[in-house]
Amino acid sequence: MITGHVTWLYAFDIAHDMRREPLKTVLGRPVEPWLQTTDHRVPRQSFFHRPQIVRLPSLEAVLPGGGSATLTRTLKILPVGGLSLAFTAPVEVGHLEELVAWHEPPSVAAVSAVRNLAQMVIEDLKEHLIQPVKIPDDAEAYTVFRLDLPEQEEAAVWLENHRREVAALLTQELDPDRLCEDEVNETLSRRLGYYKDDLLVVDWDAALLLDRPGPAMEILHVLELANLQLCEMEAYDRLLDTAMERSYADLGRRGHYNRQLLRRLGELRIDLSRLSDELTHAGKFLGDWHLARVYEAAASRFHLSDWQRVVDDKLKTLDDLYQMLKHDQFNRWLLIMEMVVIVILVFEAAMIIYPLVHK
Repeated sequence: MITGHVTWLYAFDIAHDMRREPLKTVLGRPVEPWLQTTDHRVPRQSFFHRPQIVRLPSLEAVLPGGGSATLTRTLKILPVGGLSLAFTAPVEVGHLEELVAWHEPPSVAAVSAVRNLAQMVIEDLKEHLIQPVKIPDDAEAYTVFRLDLPEQEEAAVWLENHRREVAALLTQELDPDRLCEDEVNETLSRRLGYYKDDLLVVDWDAALLLDRPGPAMEILHVLELANLQLCEMEAYDRLLDTAMERSYADLGRRGHYNRQLLRRLGELRIDLSRLSDELTHAGKFLGDWHLARVYEAAASRFHLSDWQRVVDDKLKTLDDLYQMLKHDQFNRWLLIMEMVVIVILVFEAAMIIYPLVHK
């Protein structure tokens, strides 16, 4: 019998930014800082990003494998305007193949229900949000399977004995025998552990965590942050695309110089640069090298560095456009000053020549 928990992680960009006043309640529930609990040694002064967390009331849900159970819910808020929602349900199945159906969350954690919950959070936090954004329709859950390791068995040995079934589970394939060996190796390539009885395998759509009985909150937290960073990167990319299209349209319609466009570009490049720095700062795990490795594995699967490079390139394009407009503005002012100087010189020359001509 395979036991454990399944967690569905949703990430949303809910605003361009947030005010820095501390939150006290969200949806009537108290807000508290997320506290790290770990069983391995870390430096006393290590840095670990701690967002604000809200524990929502539990719900009874019909599970994907049949039957019902209590579903726990938490939400985390990042100061850059990011929201992460986690839904966790207990699982007990006879074979790994039965867990494939658990990629689809129960109805109370389905996309429509989660979007409504996120919209309620936005409405409740509207006084703290700066430029709230519309929740997209194409939200998708990242699934984490946290399974209890059988007694008297090492995690690496268990994985080696079930490698094809694990690969099928993470890739959502019902028949493990259909997968080729290259796909199995690729799916299991991002794996790491700390003790003999824990192991994490990270894929792009799901992750498998073998561990002793317990919530493994710190690993889930790192995966949650990486998933939220991916969502924010995608949101920044869309925002930059919109800004660039609008800027090019304004340039083509109104000429090379427009004071309003210049001011908007200046504000946008500063805001996005600051938000990008804050978002990157949230993914630092200085001191706890194991969690840093977990984050690197998730970031590699989510291609966060590629997204960061795309955002940086578009920020550079906006910066080049801003500098071009500033240079054009400087040239125009220089031309105006030269015209003024010429007018003054002509006027002074006229004042000198006029009396001489009329003597």
